[in-house]
Amino acid sequence: MRKQFLVLLVLCGLLFSCHNTNKQSESNTVVTSEKTSKKVSKRNYGINKNNAYSDLFFDSAYMENYIAQNAIPDSIARRLRSFYNTRNYQFAWFTSNGLTEQALGFWNLRNYISYGGDTIQNKKLKQTMDSLTQVDTVQATTDSAFINTELALTVDFINYTLGKYDKGYVKRKEMERFIPFVKEDAVTVADSLINKKHKDDKYFEDVNENYKALKQELAHYLQIVKSGGWPVVNGDAKDFKKGKSSGEIVLLKKRLTISGDMPAGDTTTAFDDTLSSGIKHYQQRLGLTQDGVMTTSLLKDINITAQQRLQQLLINLNRMRWMPDEPNGQLILVNLPEFALHVFNNKQKEFDMNVVVGKEGHNTVMFTGQVSTVVFSPYWNVPRSIVQKEIVPKMNANKNYLESNHMEVTGTSGGLPVVRQLPGKWNALGRVKFLFPNSYNIYLHDTNEKGLFKNDKRAYSHGCIRISDPKKMAEFLLRDQPKWTPDKIEEAMDSGNQQFVSVKNPVPVFITYYTAWVDENGLLNFRDDIYKRDATVAQMMF
Repeated sequence: MRKQFLVLLVLCGLLFSCHNTNKQSESNTVVTSEKTSKKVSKRNYGINKNNAYSDLFFDSAYMENYIAQNAIPDSIARRLRSFYNTRNYQFAWFTSNGLTEQALGFWNLRNYISYGGDTIQNKKLKQTMDSLTQVDTVQATTDSAFINTELALTVDFINYTLGKYDKGYVKRKEMERFIPFVKEDAVTVADSLINKKHKDDKYFEDVNENYKALKQELAHYLQIVKSGGWPVVNGDAKDFKKGKSSGEIVLLKKRLTISGDMPAGDTTTAFDDTLSSGIKHYQQRLGLTQDGVMTTSLLKDINITAQQRLQQLLINLNRMRWMPDEPNGQLILVNLPEFALHVFNNKQKEFDMNVVVGKEGHNTVMFTGQVSTVVFSPYWNVPRSIVQKEIVPKMNANKNYLESNHMEVTGTSGGLPVVRQLPGKWNALGRVKFLFPNSYNIYLHDTNEKGLFKNDKRAYSHGCIRISDPKKMAEFLLRDQPKWTPDKIEEAMDSGNQQFVSVKNPVPVFITYYTAWVDENGLLNFRDDIYKRDATVAQMMF
């Protein structure tokens, strides 16, 4: 409740004296010259609440007053009009359910870039957005506060894009389509994206390698869809193993051939080594153990249609517009659906690491931060929600619960005990944790449940990110501090005495959500939509 109140206060700070302007007629908009109008997209009156990406709209007259009262330069004002004409004045960054995925992605990127010194000029916008992204739910409306934030964020987006990319690589109309605006058929969207030609031969993928690689796969999958997709493979998992023969095995081979997981030409009915190799290749692209064994869940993945995969590629292409460039410094990138962490240093990948992320209902949040502190032999200060829902009932059922779990009560707060777990091998945070200050109380840490890293799918935590090799991470973060040798780090991890160590050069952490991407080996990867974000966006886009 306190956070929501703070958000309202901040939003109110953005209000302008034009709070009655939404009552003005659409006919009061500025009339531009014929020369200027060529640089402004025509208004798309075909977009309405039934087919729009967002369900919130505002009056164009409000925007004109915003432009005038904030002295928006003509060059930016034209782009602002063009942007919202394309959308028929629907919100880009909000729906009635709050911030869109694009708003979260863009703001993550802006915060990441600010660590390198590119400060966000609009301080009120930063204050508002930081507040909005720190609350669990936001009920957006068409009142002045949200419209002002919407327009301020678009102005910031336009300025960022114009300043970030050389002329030509992000065309005006392309910029307007960075945020989806109308529900469309996936084939139509993909076809337009792939086949649209530019006279100057400059394309966005030329300045975004990850986007370029995935767009090439989009072309491949578009062709698959246009050719009829791939067959549905019926039967049970037990029907697909060595020694079996059937017509469904022929279909399975055809299915894996079409997606490029096994070579063409094998049309036999037998489950042979070639098919086993094809299944292993497919398992590799899904991040699964490569054993060539068919399971019920794997068969379900195989039967995801080519049309659905095409949609998935389009959704993730959109996300890659907000991907940070290869860093000149250090970067820790966590991809939640991949259950993996990647560490970069001066554009080179240093290492990868398996992670455990939040389980359903305790989703790990997408945001950006900076690792600033290493805590050796940490206490675990048990979150209030866990104390209430889990610890107190167990304390009531077993008077020795705290002692047997190496826990202690250090006080009370709001009628609940304040509980912490002592440092040691039993500690839920393991032997070390890595802090990057944020309002979500999320951090990287070791764990005493090492067996979870053996599982292919690793969503088990209460929201924090457990890492498989914490010593390696500590060595990386403290590499510029000669005192902290590998032996010294090991000693501190085992000491049982909590110790805070500041990181000399804090390292950005970028938490992402990609369910489709091309890896460094050129392999197209897919992952499960663990938090149903793809499903939500698909309903809005297609």
